[in-house]
Amino acid sequence: AVSLARLALTPAACVWDIGAGSGAVGLECARLAPLGHVWAIEKNAADAINARANAARFVVTNYTLCEGHAPAGLEHWPDPDAVFIGGSGGELAALIGLILQRLNPGGWLVMNFVTLENLSTAVETLKSLGVVWDVLQLQAARSKPILHMNRMAAENPVWLVCAQKVTVAQ
Repeated sequence: AVSLARLALTPAACVWDIGAGSGAVGLECARLAPLGHVWAIEKNAADAINARANAARFVVTNYTLCEGHAPAGLEHWPDPDAVFIGGSGGELAALIGLILQRLNPGGWLVMNFVTLENLSTAVETLKSLGVVWDVLQLQAARSKPILHMNRMAAENPVWLVCAQKVTVAQ
């Protein structure tokens, strides 16, 4: 929900979903942008099958899923208003550079990470490109029994790295 909010979608937004997985984020984007379109890519065949089944189950028609390894094929997609990266297939720095070139002015890039390495790559790449960015860490805890009581056990954190393409007045 936080990632969807940070994408700041308009009803006619063109969205890219890189590393679509089950399609959860991309399909929600399609529902939030009913006059727009979501272009998604997933490299794992089983995940792509699942995402297509989810699109059919929720009757989402403004969603196109491509099977492949990003950034291959992205050159044929229209320039995005918002981009979500849930997986990068090891091409994170290259993807960030390409996306920031193609992202429409005012558009948002939102990336979710669970590893320190991807977090570091994203932050260092954004710094090197001179982009304004921020990081938000989300973490939850679940109750676990201990004796006749309960304690809280932390779940792994997720980092959201967000950057907006800002135009400079001439």
